[in-house]
Amino acid sequence: MFREPLAASSSAVDEVDGLVPDEAWQVLLLVAAAALGAWLVGVVIGILVRRLARRSPVAADLSRRGRTPLRTLLVLIAVTVVLDAGPALGGWRDPVVRGLGLALVATVGWLLAVAVHVVADMALARYDVDVVDNRHARRVRTQISLLRRLAVVVVGLLTVAAMLLTFPSARAAGASILASAGVISIVAGLAAQTSLANVFAGLQLAFTDAIRVDDVVVVEEEWGRIEEITLTYVVVHLWDDRRLVLPSTYFTTTPFENWTRKESAVLGSVELDVDWTTPFDDMRAELHRLLEDEGGRGPELWDGRVGVLQVTDAVGSVVRARVLVSAQDAGTLFDLRCHVREQLVGWLQREHPGGLPRVRVEGAAPTTTARAERRPTAPSVTDSSLFTGSTEALERSRAFAGPNQEEVADRDTTPGPPEDDHAPRGS
Repeated sequence: MFREPLAASSSAVDEVDGLVPDEAWQVLLLVAAAALGAWLVGVVIGILVRRLARRSPVAADLSRRGRTPLRTLLVLIAVTVVLDAGPALGGWRDPVVRGLGLALVATVGWLLAVAVHVVADMALARYDVDVVDNRHARRVRTQISLLRRLAVVVVGLLTVAAMLLTFPSARAAGASILASAGVISIVAGLAAQTSLANVFAGLQLAFTDAIRVDDVVVVEEEWGRIEEITLTYVVVHLWDDRRLVLPSTYFTTTPFENWTRKESAVLGSVELDVDWTTPFDDMRAELHRLLEDEGGRGPELWDGRVGVLQVTDAVGSVVRARVLVSAQDAGTLFDLRCHVREQLVGWLQREHPGGLPRVRVEGAAPTTTARAERRPTAPSVTDSSLFTGSTEALERSRAFAGPNQEEVADRDTTPGPPEDDHAPRGS
């Protein structure tokens, strides 16, 4: 009694959907088979590329980076073709096809970004930095790295724009957006002033050759190497394995030291404070022995350009000796300076211990016993030696400070004039 109306209602739902259950399962199976077949085609292409990669590093890089986006693109294409060629599937087909279209555009952008990375790697492989003079190679590698990041950003923006243009409403709004592009650009420039300044500073650093990747720099009183240059910031690898991240505008507005701007060879100094009796000729001979002796570390650290010892200061109790040495790069120079400092201090301790720095103190000259006996025990103005030495000086002392204790004592013990009995009393 109630089965026929129920069956009628289910058939009505199927008619609304535009597809009977058997046909729906057939379409789903066809979509799954198409996706699987496209995936297998991608696997076969990957196997062929890997075989070619044995003889070509470019093919190996392409296979490693593009394997996943290529398979995804093939699967999306297969599923989209099946759904478009199938019968009327009802109201759910249009949203699915729209989503697949957006995914296709995003995957194509992904493949373009992979192509940018592969081309950049091909260009980077032509410039080797493991050579003695690698300034040109480091400059080119810095520029290529920055251009690669810029190209990836452009590809991403174009991909997003293409995805938005698939919507009719977005296409209609495009004209008004272009008409007000001037106002929008001004507002965006003011809102993102700091970010844009860093972007332009990064481009300036890359193409003006101010710094390059692997340059040795001193920034914020820290010594390190330029590890990475991006559009907005620069990463400095410090000597103790810390990373100092600075905005790109720092290197365009703040002075910094670049030790490898023209070449990697640098000079360094070692300063020692020694005694006045130090034999500098012997010390200079010991320095040359340290730098040239084949049995030590000097020859492997010193590049043979500069190795001198000079006396740069002689004030007070010590004499300052400066040793100037050179090395092929900053890291080697640091080790050479430590080696020379340690060996020269050891040489002074062994050969000339009298040359070690010492502080000399001179005491006051001893006074005679008679002068000590005449001098009062309590401090007075005459003890300060400011108003002594002559009769006139003693008079000036008395005028400024009054009589001293000796004079007061003499005045108390000296008898005064006799009293006059006839003098009136009480007056």
